[in-house]
Amino acid sequence: MAIINQATKELQLKIVYYGPALCGKTTNLMRIHEQVPAAQEKGKLVSLVTSSDRTLFFDFLPIEAVAIKGFKTKFQLFTVPGQVIYNTTRQLVLRGVDGVVFVADSQYEKMAENVEGFANLEENLKAHKQSLDEIPYVLQYNKRDLPNAAPLEYLEFLLNNREVQVPSFEAKAPRRRRSL
Repeated sequence: MAIINQATKELQLKIVYYGPALCGKTTNLMRIHEQVPAAQEKGKLVSLVTSSDRTLFFDFLPIEAVAIKGFKTKFQLFTVPGQVIYNTTRQLVLRGVDGVVFVADSQYEKMAENVEGFANLEENLKAHKQSLDEIPYVLQYNKRDLPNAAPLEYLEFLLNNREVQVPSFEAKAPRRRRSL
């Protein structure tokens, strides 16, 4: 739930980028960090990666955006590790989440991992007595520029086939991920 501090006139929101391993969650935060103008308040992008460039615990990027009705708006952007063995960390990062960006890998061979990751998101939200019916989320279909990318309709069928569909966006990385 968003934190509204009347005394300091601040609104704080936590957004979590969730998805399978190597789908582009960290790359999203890196790109956001690069694109936020220097005039805006942005913190340092914190990332703990392994030697194989995989997120070990989580990535974190604090951003202060424009004021809304006199309140400073602060976003805390997090990623979760993609590997299933770090499920406890995924659960901890989801605690207090205000919104989710589910990042799916568009490559055909990653479809099972996308579906498994989405189901894992739902399970981990249940552990916090939350559901995707109660919190805002969007779908990002990443790596759309690769030759083995599945059709958009197929991704929508797998991940957005619900009574109420959510916004979905196609994406591609401007370049390969680099270490921080």
